[in-house]
Amino acid sequence: MPATFRLIREGVGIELRRGSFDVTLDGKVVARIERGAATEVPLEPGHHRLRIRAGRYSSRPDDFDCADGEIVNFRCHGVMMWPRYVASIVKPDLAVSLHRE
Repeated sequence: MPATFRLIREGVGIELRRGSFDVTLDGKVVARIERGAATEVPLEPGHHRLRIRAGRYSSRPDDFDCADGEIVNFRCHGVMMWPRYVASIVKPDLAVSLHRE
């Protein structure tokens, strides 16, 4: 039985980095997510690398392991504070926040 990857895109406040985000697992785009939406993707058990991208902007990569039948939950949102927004112009992997729940 495959594992399930579940991602919710929501945060508190106003996202300064808007538009749709590409969900990349193991270097391949597996979904696209809009603000306030959720997505689920079946996964093979094992080690995976997750990154959320919006053009040249992204989250930091997040490595995780999953077992047969496990549901792996993450939450993401675009940057919401001006200092981090400005910093993301120089360091693009600060533009999207990503957390495992």
